[in-house]
Amino acid sequence: MERTGPTVRLSRLLAVGSAALLAAGALVASAPAAGAADADLVRNGGFEAGLDGWSCTASSGSVVATPTHSGTAALKATPVGGDHAKCSQKITVKPDSTYTLSAWVQGGYVHLGASGTGTTDVTTWTQSPGTWERLTTGFTTGPATTSVTVYTHGWYGTPAYYADDLTLIGPGGDPVQIPAVPGGLKPTATTASSVSLSWNAVSGASGYNVYRGGTKVDSVTATSATVTGLAASTAYSFQVAATNEAGESAKSAAVSATTAESGDGGAELPARALVGYLHSSFANGSGYTRMADVPDSWDVINLAFGEPTSVTSGDIRFALCPVAECPNVESEAEFKAAIKAKQAAGKKVLISIGGQNGQVQLASTAARDAFVTSVSKIIDTYGLDGLDIDFEGHSLSLNTGDTDFRSPTSPVIVNLISAVKTLKAKYGSDFVLTMAPETFFVQLGYQFYGSGPWGGQDPRAGAYLPVIHALRDDLTLLHVQDYNSGPIMGLDDQYHTMGGADFHIAMTDMLLAGFPVAGDQSKVFPGLRPDQVAIGLPASTHAGNGHTAPAEVNKALNCLIKKTDCGSYQTHGTWSDLRGLMTWSINWDRFNNEEFSRNFDSYFGD
Repeated sequence: MERTGPTVRLSRLLAVGSAALLAAGALVASAPAAGAADADLVRNGGFEAGLDGWSCTASSGSVVATPTHSGTAALKATPVGGDHAKCSQKITVKPDSTYTLSAWVQGGYVHLGASGTGTTDVTTWTQSPGTWERLTTGFTTGPATTSVTVYTHGWYGTPAYYADDLTLIGPGGDPVQIPAVPGGLKPTATTASSVSLSWNAVSGASGYNVYRGGTKVDSVTATSATVTGLAASTAYSFQVAATNEAGESAKSAAVSATTAESGDGGAELPARALVGYLHSSFANGSGYTRMADVPDSWDVINLAFGEPTSVTSGDIRFALCPVAECPNVESEAEFKAAIKAKQAAGKKVLISIGGQNGQVQLASTAARDAFVTSVSKIIDTYGLDGLDIDFEGHSLSLNTGDTDFRSPTSPVIVNLISAVKTLKAKYGSDFVLTMAPETFFVQLGYQFYGSGPWGGQDPRAGAYLPVIHALRDDLTLLHVQDYNSGPIMGLDDQYHTMGGADFHIAMTDMLLAGFPVAGDQSKVFPGLRPDQVAIGLPASTHAGNGHTAPAEVNKALNCLIKKTDCGSYQTHGTWSDLRGLMTWSINWDRFNNEEFSRNFDSYFGD
């Protein structure tokens, strides 16, 4: 959350220089000679059948009649924003076999390559050819390789490129059979929010999809899984299907399991909650708002901010805005009395830690313990209901090579999880825990968790995922900041841009449906319960980039809650229990004639 007006976060988009392009591969790589019995294995390599057989990221590909290298059609693919217009096809091959890959290309930076070879993946490229030019490379498959992916792509921010007559010459692979239906599915353990399952292994399967009530909720390579994010004391039905390169088996016979009691975080919130941040420790152009003057519309009030004495100390301090900065600030006694009055009216008041300027890195156990002690002191001093984690920027930037969000080893992640669990245990089931990460730290994990975008290293991409996952049973609300963000890819593999209903629909649907992390189907981030999720938006154009007009906010709510007004994005469920909305901030909403909160009240009939 930002103290000032809109800020463009340039770290979202990485500039890549010519040196990186040169490292991508030689202009023409040497290729092994093809054997006499070899064949062209590419389906529709001349694009005469449109894009049949091909998949292009972000709808970047189309078929054109000119220019072509031969025939009547060629591929045209256009990089836009954070997408480099990759068009690919998965092809069945034989192990320990030699292949030659080639294509004719024109315009822009054009890359041709193959991945999943089982040996050394290959790529070659050329810079802005004005006429058709042939790229050629080759590879030998590994001893267990039965398929490879061939692809073309351009480069970020460059013009469209064209490709035609793409071939892969070599021996064709044996057809892969769809695996049999798994047997032996049974529940092995339950908690208030999860059910553990196991089943028998299936010969020829490379993975398994787990279904809850007919909706896929997890993909694993093992013969067991734990489905999380469930409601307490509720019966669920589960099935499992086996998968491999040929496809997915039929689903197994269903089994049912009922979750245990309690375990929902304990916080009593209204069915539809409005969450807002109150600038209590500083002033900006929105003006200072006393706690007693916060309108009744707000159900959760987050005090902004508790900040560290240093980035690595873990020692958090909170104080009301100085009189010199905020002439109308209330006294400590008045502030505490107003908090009690809000709580008596059923409102929750939390301390929010972090914000734009409050970088916190719990890189040591000493910092972890100082965090617990100092946050407890703030909660006790003001009689607060809980904690909001608003870590931004470099707070989660230290990295030790984590690649699996389910088993983090990075100290700043491990210590944060431990600290929050300690606070939860100290204050009990009524402790309210909320989080306000940015899309970069959550949804961007769909593409880049563990290794940053475009081949660079940025350990922050998706860095909140292990924190959310480890604390999901304690988590009251997650309200991702759907603003100050670059374009983010949704579950439809299209990029979505902030400011309209489409962005909020796609980003929220990801949180509820779950998604494979960094595209790895064996590492699926399971969806949260709808009552754990609120949509985060700026209250006005002054409050942050990505302000969304009330009509667009209502469209997003209609789509997610009622499955109407969805536009081009189709949700993976009807999320009728979605908790509500969060905004930065209460102050900016009052500055903007309370447009945000009045629209919330009107929509939900309050």
